[in-house]
Amino acid sequence: MSTQNKIEQLIQTALVHLSQAGQLSGDLPKIQIDATKDKQHGDFACNIALILAKPLQRKPRDIAEMIVKALPASSDIAKVEIAGPGFINFYLSSEALYSVIAEICSAGDQYGHSNLGQGKRVLIEYVSANPTGPLHVGHGRHAAYGAVVADLLETIGYNVHREYYVNDAGRQMDILAASTWLRYLTLCGETIVFPSNAYKGDYVIDIARQLQQEYGQKFHIPAVTIFQNLPLDEPAGGDKEIYIDAIVSKAKELLGPVNFKIVFDMALSSILKDIHDDLAQFGVHYQKWFSEREFVQTDAVDRNLTELQEKGLTYEREGALWFRSTDFGDEKDRVLVRSNGQRTYFANDFSYHINKFERGFDFAIDIFGADHHGYVPRMKAGLRARGIESDQLTYLLVQFVTLYRGGLQVQMSTRSGSFVTLRELRDEVGNDAARYFYVMRKCEQHVDFDLDLAKAQSNENPVYYIQYAHARICSVLRQLAEKAMAYQQTEGLQQLARLTQPHEIQLIGTLGRYPAVIASAAMQHEPHILTNYLRDLATDFHGYYNSHPFLVEDSALRNARLTLILATRQVLANGLKLVGVSTPERM
Repeated sequence: MSTQNKIEQLIQTALVHLSQAGQLSGDLPKIQIDATKDKQHGDFACNIALILAKPLQRKPRDIAEMIVKALPASSDIAKVEIAGPGFINFYLSSEALYSVIAEICSAGDQYGHSNLGQGKRVLIEYVSANPTGPLHVGHGRHAAYGAVVADLLETIGYNVHREYYVNDAGRQMDILAASTWLRYLTLCGETIVFPSNAYKGDYVIDIARQLQQEYGQKFHIPAVTIFQNLPLDEPAGGDKEIYIDAIVSKAKELLGPVNFKIVFDMALSSILKDIHDDLAQFGVHYQKWFSEREFVQTDAVDRNLTELQEKGLTYEREGALWFRSTDFGDEKDRVLVRSNGQRTYFANDFSYHINKFERGFDFAIDIFGADHHGYVPRMKAGLRARGIESDQLTYLLVQFVTLYRGGLQVQMSTRSGSFVTLRELRDEVGNDAARYFYVMRKCEQHVDFDLDLAKAQSNENPVYYIQYAHARICSVLRQLAEKAMAYQQTEGLQQLARLTQPHEIQLIGTLGRYPAVIASAAMQHEPHILTNYLRDLATDFHGYYNSHPFLVEDSALRNARLTLILATRQVLANGLKLVGVSTPERM
């Protein structure tokens, strides 16, 4: 149990005692324990008295005095003081301070783990990019952020299920299939003016080439047959949306359903495989790739719409079926089935979210782009209509990424033609830098990704700086062997009281904060709390390394210091693993 948890229990015990004695009334609020920045104010502080002041209509300082008097005695606490308007500051005993090191040595890679989540089931959906092209750098941020949030929640005891919703049905996929077919026809020798709203990336040509290699001339139809009686495209004064839809209809008509499906499936499987491989190489994995196409072929959507109709939550207008979403907090009602009989994307996606809870998940987290902010109220309205509470679905909206090189914004990729792919970014800066830089800011903050900084081997590069702390500790162990010195952990743990230097006390205190940092980062879905902590821990270690020798002749002191830095290495490794960053032993 972390020191913060122990202090939380002490306060909880005091509050229960005061409540039973009639000195407190009402529900007891959540207790928050924070590490202090200035050690003159203790090691930890609690603002519980300030929170209770309003409901109790008493001065917070008076409440703080009551709580302090009711605190049980603890060998972990050397002193408790009341500061300012009513903050309760806790000073740790030497025993509690040094016990952190023993706890880290004992727990190893489980240090920081807890059971806060109590095994509750959480489904996290992230990335879920349309399989119409390779992942770009924006998708990369979603991938890194989602993966770290999932791992953090798992670390504090949630049962986490990672899911990618494959949008493999609908208009965009038809446009991809038609684009692939047109590129295939050019490979067959046809001269084609490519539609302005078709998919133009080089990857489409690669798929078309594969199609030709496997099927030869099977799908070859003269271009003149295709482009007869079509509306004008946008450059010629027409509407690009109408034109591309006409191209899709012509492709389906001329190829027939069987052959169109062959083209469709090849394009889908090629891009989906590329996305799968790209994410796997980025250290991002899923328990399930959930197919929209397979889902809408079941009766799940119809069952959901029937449920809404039976509850009187729909109505018909102008031939369309509408959901009364304004009854549940949405700004306007939403169409479920269009007048042509086709279900809307919202109807399918709404039903997919119902399916998440039908599968037994307690909570669902959607990690979407910032442009989806308008989608949140309608989805929550739909879930409320089906008896699912709003707090069971969390939307985390991720802002955009802008790349810079040499101080200038990177506009495009020579390979992709219109965007920089995740694979290109990884090839340039490496997985470690990409993973770290993607999560070092709050998800709602825009990220300016400095490519030069991400590659720099200097203290200004936070990834290098943290990894270098880990590598430095490994180098100390190599020096230990070279000098034929021995390390005995048992003696090191017994002699921790020898660690009295300010750098040592600071480092131990930072190590003790780790479990609370993990809990906070997980519960708030904010991985940057962890990256900031790792930067602080590296700073404390580098300061210690530069100020004090570790391999001293005094074996008791040497073993104590080695035990401390090995505990530091363990925490660095634990934290970097959660971020998805490697722990090199040499740099």
